[in-house]
Amino acid sequence: MIGQVRAAVATAPLHTELQTFSLPEVGPEDGLLQVEACGLCGTDWEYYTRQRGAHLGPMILGHEIVGTVLAVGEGAARRWGVRPGDRVAVEEFLPCGSCVFCRTGRPALCDATDSRSAGPFLRYGATPVDIPPSLWGGFSEVLYLHPRALVHRVPPGLSPDLATLFVPVSNGIRWVRRDGQLQPGGVAVVIGPGAHGLGCVAAAVEAGASKVFAVGRSASPRLEAARALGATPLESQRSDVVQAVREATEGRMADLVIDLAPGGPDGLRTALELAAKGGVVLFAATKHGEVPVQAVAEPIVRKGLVVKGVRGRDFQAVEEALALLASGRLPLHRLRTHRFGLEETDTALRVQGGRLDPSAIHVAVVP
Repeated sequence: MIGQVRAAVATAPLHTELQTFSLPEVGPEDGLLQVEACGLCGTDWEYYTRQRGAHLGPMILGHEIVGTVLAVGEGAARRWGVRPGDRVAVEEFLPCGSCVFCRTGRPALCDATDSRSAGPFLRYGATPVDIPPSLWGGFSEVLYLHPRALVHRVPPGLSPDLATLFVPVSNGIRWVRRDGQLQPGGVAVVIGPGAHGLGCVAAAVEAGASKVFAVGRSASPRLEAARALGATPLESQRSDVVQAVREATEGRMADLVIDLAPGGPDGLRTALELAAKGGVVLFAATKHGEVPVQAVAEPIVRKGLVVKGVRGRDFQAVEEALALLASGRLPLHRLRTHRFGLEETDTALRVQGGRLDPSAIHVAVVP
């Protein structure tokens, strides 16, 4: 086994350094992963710009992690059902496993792994390198597999970089099917066609929706990918989205609206307007600016809406996402647009988070 590994360390806002770390010894309950690919998402950009986690110090970012098991302890091998050489996907959460959130399938809310909690936490892609053994992120040649890691076997034939889509696709499955309760024949609207929004589009199509609408600001490769997955693309800068959905559904509107677009209060009001009576509206992105109480309360009460915030996924949703990716039933490969080497991590982050390339949908670092 190699004794030294390289990792891209975010040492300051918008600054990456390649550093070398020693491999830790493997005990009976932990392991090591040879990272093959790690996807990027908006959270990585927030940490990279230090909009979040400014007090945490240098860290190895990256939490959409796929690789092969390099070493594993006997107890961990039994618990995860893996052995060296197996390809696995590793979630970012390192939950306690016993709190009410863990017991009800919401590990993202567990204080032990919640990067937004007030106390100490452990989480892949958000833990400083000064916490031993340092290898807490996917932008590295090797990842430390903590005893509490959530590990999933990757189906045979599924490539590592395509498998990194397990995060947006599993979030889509969790939000559409479990939180949104979308039924076959239902109508869904997804606002914000990034990777996670397209994961929601895929989940809605798989759930048997009669109509799926993907709302973006203007024509883009993201909206074209949504069309390829089976959605009707709508450009909010060119048309009245609410009226377009009303006409397409003959006044029925949407049983489920998922808003993934950060922004001001107008987006919130639009999401509520798009929902049918008795519908569900899910918010997966934060909003800013003041919203008149009446503008929010009135449609919620009048329509009898269920409004929820959503974060993360459950274990089963990841299993279903990996199976869907491996099946080839939907052209999810359309989401996989860019690959960068470890030494190009800064460029990868800027392409994904800084929107340097408008064709980018899902970017992966391949160490």
